[in-house]
Amino acid sequence: MISVTFPQHTAEEAYQLLGDNIISPIRAPHLFTDLVERFNMYYSGQKVAFPDKLDLSWATPFQRKVWLATRLIPYGETRSYGWVAKQIKQNGAARATGQALGKNPLPIIIPCHRVIASNGNIGGFSSGIEMKKYLLSLETLTNTTQ
Repeated sequence: MISVTFPQHTAEEAYQLLGDNIISPIRAPHLFTDLVERFNMYYSGQKVAFPDKLDLSWATPFQRKVWLATRLIPYGETRSYGWVAKQIKQNGAARATGQALGKNPLPIIIPCHRVIASNGNIGGFSSGIEMKKYLLSLETLTNTTQ
């Protein structure tokens, strides 16, 4: 499985966040130059797309559907967990959708931070609510200035 983590202070912190699913974590920016550049642009407040083809074959069919539907949410916009469930024709599966998003190995590329509760509450986020708020504000700011 390939996974990314948010920027950390040390490599050890990043490896710890990547967890047990990663057998031998490596830092290989030279292999993903374009991706690293897009992440840097994203974090500097620029609107960036991540249309990369993903190999999610290791995930459950439900997780793949949820993650692919989540990729449809435009930059700077949000949708509800229920909206994602409806996109995959699983009405009433908002809670299961949230659980699948909690296992997203590719944050930002699969923009699970753009999914909120139907009542407008921020909902959960595997990297913490403050990070979710930061990402949403970053995209909202970018959307209003471009």
